[in-house]
Amino acid sequence: MMPINNLAQPTLSAQRVSLRAGARTLLDAFTHTFYPGEIWCVAGPNGAGKTTLLSTLAGLREPSAGHVELDGVRMTGWHARQLAQRRALMPQSAPDAFSASVLDIVMLNRFPHLTGWGWEGEGDREAARAALDLLGLTALAARDVLSLSGGERQRVALAAVLCQQAPLLLLDEPLSHLDLHHQIECLEALSEWAREPARTVLFSCHDLNLARRFATHALLLDGAGAAYAGRAHEVLTPALTSRVFGYPLILIRDGEHEALIPAPRSRHEFASSHDTSAS
Repeated sequence: MMPINNLAQPTLSAQRVSLRAGARTLLDAFTHTFYPGEIWCVAGPNGAGKTTLLSTLAGLREPSAGHVELDGVRMTGWHARQLAQRRALMPQSAPDAFSASVLDIVMLNRFPHLTGWGWEGEGDREAARAALDLLGLTALAARDVLSLSGGERQRVALAAVLCQQAPLLLLDEPLSHLDLHHQIECLEALSEWAREPARTVLFSCHDLNLARRFATHALLLDGAGAAYAGRAHEVLTPALTSRVFGYPLILIRDGEHEALIPAPRSRHEFASSHDTSAS
């Protein structure tokens, strides 16, 4: 499944990319182009290669075969500083090594934009405050990052990536440690951020219903070499997700709303699992 052709200039392109983990082939000869204005959810079972793929697309690791291009230039041809101005990566976890205010932690991601002696200017502070405001974190700006909860720290990490002001975001499990309320707030913030011209978002996520609600496109990995890419509602279907996750899913509807849920067991399976009679 492929997305409808976009007339905008491509942002990111994977050319026959293969990924392997030991003897396993996670992704085999994957070719796809990601365009400005698209919000992609990368989904798949545990161990399917979501983190490996995002790291490869970010230029932090070499694929087993093939290559990745950003703005038509191979990742290996980018200078590190210019690349950091063009794309930002939020890793799955980033432990805090020292005590600092939330505002200072967010401003660390301004490093690719600093010039001269490398001191932050008012423009950098404004970018940090704007990112905190977008995620509802303004009240935490003066807090010590080491005093935050896991969910608060996750939102600060996302604010830092937004503060980097790179038009391409690659986010590895940005919703982890967040309750449903903050998951939705963060996805709404990303949707608002992506409305600006020439911005593209790829994020990995385990919640298929949030992906169907907020992502424009989905990339579904089966962990055995195959990848399915296209419009979110065309990829995250009951048939395809059931096959990839190895468990039957069904789609339920309530008016305009839809949700993927596990299929109920048959009466025979339910009765067998609850049989308490003596053998």
